[in-house]
Amino acid sequence: QVQVVESGGGLVQPGGSLRLSCAASRNIFRIYVTSWYRQAPGKQRELVAAIASGGSTNYADSVKGRFTISRDNAKNTVYLQMNSLKPEDTAVYYCKISMGSDYWGQGTQVTVSS
Repeated sequence: QVQVVESGGGLVQPGGSLRLSCAASRNIFRIYVTSWYRQAPGKQRELVAAIASGGSTNYADSVKGRFTISRDNAKNTVYLQMNSLKPEDTAVYYCKISMGSDYWGQGTQVTVSS
């Protein structure tokens, strides 16, 4: 069993930046795939970014060039650096660790508004 906790969400103006953190209860990020998803009101949950055990990354087209996923193995934490935020980035952001089963965090709200 793995506990996953997201943090770092908040209210930011368009063009601003936020960094989300995903902390796991065990040091497993080097072994499995960690992904960030988001879900806006009335919409389906969508994949934003993912980082594999080997360090390769992939991004949704809508965030390429603006968001960066990274991993700090020593801190058991995966980050999502979000720059040039837009109102359409407003959503609850979730972290998922895939290790046979999928483990989700509780989500953190990101609101982009002036």
